[in-house]
Amino acid sequence: MAESTCENCKLREKYDKKPKSFLGRFWRWHIGFCPGWKAFMQSLDEEKQQELRVKYNLKMK
Repeated sequence: MAESTCENCKLREKYDKKPKSFLGRFWRWHIGFCPGWKAFMQSLDEEKQQELRVKYNLKMK
């Protein structure tokens, strides 16, 4: 499987800088169903997953 680009995603960077921008909101909406993001999250250890869930206000699993 190809390596995920989620770690360095330009849209994610836009969200981090300005969450209320159109592209930032688009990225946040997109990760709700993106299979790449889900695979990326599963590839992380539990601590890093928890950190991202808090940072991006994601539902706890």
